[in-house]
Amino acid sequence: MNRRKFLTHAGSLAAVAAVTRGSGASPLKKRRPNVLLLMSDQHNRRVMGCSGDRVAHTPNLDVLAATGSRFTQAYCTNPVCTPSRASLMTGLYSHHNEAQNNMTPYAPEHKTIAHHFAAAGYMTGLVGKMHWVDAQTHGFDYHLGFNDWFQHLGPKTQLYADELGRPNSGSGLPEIDDLWREDGDPWKGHRTLDSRKGSVAVGEISLMPEEDHFESFVARESNRFLKRFGNADQPFFLVSSFLKPHDPFMPAKRFADMFHWQDMELPPSWGKANLATLPQEVQKTIGFDAPTPELHDPVEAKKRLAFYYANLAQMDDALGQVMATLRSLNLENDTIVCYTSDHGDMLGELGLWAKFEFYEGSCGIPLLLRVPGQKANTVAEPISQVNLCSTFTDLAGVPLLQPNDGRSMRPLLDGKAHAFGPVYAEYALGGKQPKTMIREGDWKYTLWENDIPELYNLKTDPQELHNVAALPENAARCAAMKAQIRTWQKLPSPQHVRV
Repeated sequence: MNRRKFLTHAGSLAAVAAVTRGSGASPLKKRRPNVLLLMSDQHNRRVMGCSGDRVAHTPNLDVLAATGSRFTQAYCTNPVCTPSRASLMTGLYSHHNEAQNNMTPYAPEHKTIAHHFAAAGYMTGLVGKMHWVDAQTHGFDYHLGFNDWFQHLGPKTQLYADELGRPNSGSGLPEIDDLWREDGDPWKGHRTLDSRKGSVAVGEISLMPEEDHFESFVARESNRFLKRFGNADQPFFLVSSFLKPHDPFMPAKRFADMFHWQDMELPPSWGKANLATLPQEVQKTIGFDAPTPELHDPVEAKKRLAFYYANLAQMDDALGQVMATLRSLNLENDTIVCYTSDHGDMLGELGLWAKFEFYEGSCGIPLLLRVPGQKANTVAEPISQVNLCSTFTDLAGVPLLQPNDGRSMRPLLDGKAHAFGPVYAEYALGGKQPKTMIREGDWKYTLWENDIPELYNLKTDPQELHNVAALPENAARCAAMKAQIRTWQKLPSPQHVRV
């Protein structure tokens, strides 16, 4: 069976399933749950009130955590925006969907969550960032992104261009990198530059009014979608995707005023990394953070922390507006709600910032999932974000239209012990410094193709200060985990369609 026939057959199965489940007089919405996926960008999973952070102001995330399942050991598949989001949307690892960096799109033949839900009769919507890299909408019926926000801002887009200070597709200017590739940056020479030493400012209070921020736009337009489609007979699958706490670290004044750098504490591992035991790339990045060289100064580092926390508080507030609309429309009991982020931020742990690495601050992600009628619980099982596609479709009774690398996490939501096996992540395969991570039990091993490996016992060394890969007593473990990575890299995507 060729791929076209396979997808046609899968679509037929979806239609049959919809008709079978569609018998009876009650509207479709009452038989199948809606799904609301709330996303942020670059959220370190420990920075939430529900994770024990006493500084973080995340009341809306905390409520979601208290009423659903909180996954404390969740990981992205690739610690950078586009590849991570591609895996989340398709349920495929990066080496299966080909999206390896922030400049590489993935082919339309890789079906997304939107395709699965649309084939089952859902109205699908995406409001906010998804970093597609090209002009594909990947199956969404309804889509508003950065360019729609810029149209809303009009001349006030200048304020945002100034805050970014440079082209930055990760922050939406441009939203599609290729648009500026031939003729260059149209804002060059028209920005008001500040005193930053690198490409990303330490942070400051935004000059944009709060109502003009991207978070406010995403919240308003998500609410518009809910009011228009939420009570229709057709169920919905909506992604509301915010930019913050990702740079620019320039929150609205109301949130910046909540945090003061003098009250910030640097992470316990700050300045304690044993450079002699780390790969060259990590050593260099700790010694010099190119995007923000100022962060080697503890005072500047604390300022960054304060603005990051403020960014996160602003995102949480906007997310709360969407949750409030869901309640006001009496949709809460009919809707599966999930919150996650595409990757984390090191936030000074080991002296590192941003993402790109497999340390917990960068590769670990927040994951909260509330299913109507499900009891709240905490899940400590290490799991991968690649499982979300299979989990959403399973919970909603929606067929998968193509092979999928993920597995449904429904047993974990039910509080059942369930060994999911190793968690894998990859970065820059085909680049100069490709690397792959495997997390199994308490151990995490990183295979650097062109440098020394890393091995950490996260139970005895949660701050990842002691790379024990070179110890003779760990030689067999390292060899076994390396072999597992090599096998995983060669495995084809599972061929199955679940109905």
